[in-house]
Amino acid sequence: MIPEALAADAVRRHDPDAGNDDARSHLRPYDIGTLTERSPISESTGDRLFVWTGGALFVASLGFCAWTYLVAFGVRRAAVDPAAVATAVAADVALLTIFALHHSLLARPAAKRALARVVPERLVRSVYVWTASVLLAAVCAAWRPVGGDVYTHTGVAAAVHAALQIAGLLFIVQAVVRIDALELAGIRGATTRAGLQVDGVYRVVRHPVYLGWVLIVFGAAHLTGDRLTFAIVTTLYLVVAVPWEERALLQSFGGAYAAYQRQVRWRIVPYVY
Repeated sequence: MIPEALAADAVRRHDPDAGNDDARSHLRPYDIGTLTERSPISESTGDRLFVWTGGALFVASLGFCAWTYLVAFGVRRAAVDPAAVATAVAADVALLTIFALHHSLLARPAAKRALARVVPERLVRSVYVWTASVLLAAVCAAWRPVGGDVYTHTGVAAAVHAALQIAGLLFIVQAVVRIDALELAGIRGATTRAGLQVDGVYRVVRHPVYLGWVLIVFGAAHLTGDRLTFAIVTTLYLVVAVPWEERALLQSFGGAYAAYQRQVRWRIVPYVY
């Protein structure tokens, strides 16, 4: 899943980070506010090497995930017996659950405090990025093929699918355009944000990156069993994670976020959820 994601020191509405309480102390969720200042995360050559290597691994893992979905999951495989399909799906769900638990648990304040007793506090964010990147790559590498084709659309129908996926990508880009990519990759340290981002794509749904993700993973003109499994499991995790994430946002922004919830009713998919 576009694995968003992926911060240990910031609440991110589009990172499936259930239980992240950082917004209470930093007031800077991933998809709200405007960057006003930046500070380096590293203080030594060793630190810089560690965080920049982690940033490179972060980018590489995202690229590997994209390749897996677009290429590996798109391979036509003959349908196998139901027992083999069930075994493959169970293994893949387990892999994605491990990845999801990392986002939910390692981002908890108690987990970060424990980690800060082992590594310098300034590197906690980068350790999170390293872990998330390795787990994402592991999910893709260890994926058990499910096989089978759900449908293959061509012609005008395929063009509609492409438009949906492009729209999803645009939602994601517009939602994160104000985000410091170096901070996201764990290279740059703390930033300061002001206000609550409620304009643009945030007027459509409260979590536009999640909407973009759904459009991309479900929008394939050739939907294989592997793509469908990946899409369903990652989307279910987003659905489960959002209430926890919004609880942290309410604690951080109080009435301002409550008013935003009243203004923009839908969390991820308009008129659905």
